[in-house]
Amino acid sequence: MDDFSAPTGREPALAAVPRPDGTPPRALVIGATGYIGGRLVPRLLAAGYEVRVLARDPSRVGTFTWGSRVEVVAGDAADAAAVARATADVDVLYYLVHSMSAGKGFADADRRAAATVAAAAAAASVRRIVYLGGLHPEQVALSPHLRSRVEVGEVFLGSGVPTVVLQAGVVIGSGSASFEMVRHLTEVLPYMPAPKWVRNRIQPIAVRDVLHYLLGAARVAPDANRAVDIGGPDVLRYGQMMNGYAVEAGLHQRAIAALPVLTPRLASLWVNLVTPIPASIARPLVESLQNECVMKDHAVDALIPPPEDGLTGYRAAVRLALGRVEDDSVETSWQDAEVLGVPSDPLPSDPDWAGRVVFVDARSARTSAPPEALWRVIEGIGGQNGWYSSPILWAVRGWMDRLVGGIGLARGRRSKARLGVGDALDFWRVEAIEPGSFLRLRAEMKVPGLAWLELRATADAEGSRYDQRAVFFPLGLAGRLYWLAVLPFHGFIFAGMASRIAAAAESEAGGAAEARTAEELDVPAPDVTAPEAAR
Repeated sequence: MDDFSAPTGREPALAAVPRPDGTPPRALVIGATGYIGGRLVPRLLAAGYEVRVLARDPSRVGTFTWGSRVEVVAGDAADAAAVARATADVDVLYYLVHSMSAGKGFADADRRAAATVAAAAAAASVRRIVYLGGLHPEQVALSPHLRSRVEVGEVFLGSGVPTVVLQAGVVIGSGSASFEMVRHLTEVLPYMPAPKWVRNRIQPIAVRDVLHYLLGAARVAPDANRAVDIGGPDVLRYGQMMNGYAVEAGLHQRAIAALPVLTPRLASLWVNLVTPIPASIARPLVESLQNECVMKDHAVDALIPPPEDGLTGYRAAVRLALGRVEDDSVETSWQDAEVLGVPSDPLPSDPDWAGRVVFVDARSARTSAPPEALWRVIEGIGGQNGWYSSPILWAVRGWMDRLVGGIGLARGRRSKARLGVGDALDFWRVEAIEPGSFLRLRAEMKVPGLAWLELRATADAEGSRYDQRAVFFPLGLAGRLYWLAVLPFHGFIFAGMASRIAAAAESEAGGAAEARTAEELDVPAPDVTAPEAAR
């Protein structure tokens, strides 16, 4: 049985209603690997739906615990042929994609994708479309991103397919971009000069309540075709949200000074500087806060009754999110969202390098630790564990990346100990993983070329061997000069990284052995961690 927080999908008010012939209904989720979609899919399965997902990268679906239980159609929302295949024999369609970090022309791309999906849904006689839009005031100028979300909702409402548009504001949950922005601003800054919008009223909603409304939307009256606002029970100013977080996190109240001079662009750069949220994602979040975001009415209650135990208050939502972070049980995270403008092609196989300029830095180290211990160190790399060498140099590289608009090193990782294809890892992304033996990371930092880092654990007669390979495909003269500029630092970074990972594996193996011995003797195990130098 699935083990996740409420709603589970098994609640009677949210369970799937069988088709007239008694077979389970089919749900199509577009955006299944995103923050909300990755949480909705397992609950749809638990509710009794057959689930199909449309995914640009089918291998990414396989990294989720529910990946083997869904049907996957390869493609994206702009691919008419793929969408037509995906919508066949579908009862309810969930559309959970929008261009949070897109560049120029994103609004046109959003409209075209929505129109493609709407037309396919109508042709396939889909019974219901559910779209998660943005909470917004009426009769005011909206930010480009928020206006685009309104337009997408209007496309679906005019499609001829009965549609429910759920308009949510700030979503609070472990791993949500809004929660992480509040969290890091509050934790990093005891005093915060802030834009004047910190005085605006906001109605945040817990991610569990968003999921409740999404599940409930599949069961509304067949002719329902409207947009409704959704929000939590609390209406707060952004400054109050920050100090509410501080209380739950055991911090002192923060002094906040509202300044009239911080434009959305400057504010997003400020957020980019002091939080892991890149400016490309921070800007639409900041722009959405320029106006008050409060529910206009509670019409949603007549359409989808609230949870039986009531909606979750803001501080309770923060408390739940912090518990998930502490337990390393974050289901999905903004960190794993695709980054606009970074390479996405996989590393070519070695024979394909013929005729191309390729720079390689290869290192190896042997350790007495078994390969399982070495793999645990490899899979736990990055984030809070660091990169096992020259932390100052890694930090400088991260700051340099942030200064030129890159993702930077502070993005971290969703889980402290587990990785899957598509997971973000600081300024890398997991491109390939063979559990127990091999990890390949694709660079998402700003570089004049394409870069990968491969880490491998192999058993040998003495214990195991660690192999590490950095591969760089330079782009023009700038790429060649970049490699030559960083080459002197590789001796500090990559050589030290290999030796310290091997040493950390031996420490890991020793700690595991002592823990097993303590368990056999029924005495408390010592607290053994990797040496400080290896962190």
